[in-house]
Amino acid sequence: MISILNGTLIEATAGTAVIDVNGIGFELGISATTASSLAQVGSPTRLYTRMVVREDSCTLFGFATKDERTMFDKLVSVSGVGAKLALAILSSFTVPELYTLVMMEDDKGMATVPGVGKKTAQRLILELKGVFEKDRSLAGSAAPTAPLPFAPAAPAAPSAIEDATAALLSMGFTAAEVTLALDGYDGKDMRVEELLASALRRLGMES
Repeated sequence: MISILNGTLIEATAGTAVIDVNGIGFELGISATTASSLAQVGSPTRLYTRMVVREDSCTLFGFATKDERTMFDKLVSVSGVGAKLALAILSSFTVPELYTLVMMEDDKGMATVPGVGKKTAQRLILELKGVFEKDRSLAGSAAPTAPLPFAPAAPAAPSAIEDATAALLSMGFTAAEVTLALDGYDGKDMRVEELLASALRRLGMES
């Protein structure tokens, strides 16, 4: 089993990376999160890996961190979730964000991932929450705090930035594209419609 690859990055896109290890080029599927963390082509690169073997294929996937690889393993263990969908989820949320999403049972947030419908979102949350309750190692700094007894905290109203982010992700843009499109905006004194219009102009979708 290949666990880590150390080599030279020779190709990179939003969804794949090719690493030259002693003259052998390994192609790996990656998330947008990992893609955004890669060094320039030609630079030394390390990726944590997972090999998925099927009857008709043998595919390598690469991750910038061990935590992302662990989350990938947990996602593909859910019924009906394959490697491609797991990468789409990891492209939309960081590991701590996804942990929080599950613990808060936010199926609407989960359903913003392209390819994840309401039923899949609910199944992901149902199956992962029990796992996360036993293992909080993936929580990071985004772990939700427990509400006081008999006084559950009301969920915060989503900000304009959050609404715009969700809308852009639902349109099929990657997390990296959304981050660049909304860079510099804090959402204050701006309506969601204004943020979306500005973001789409940056993405070349409007004149």
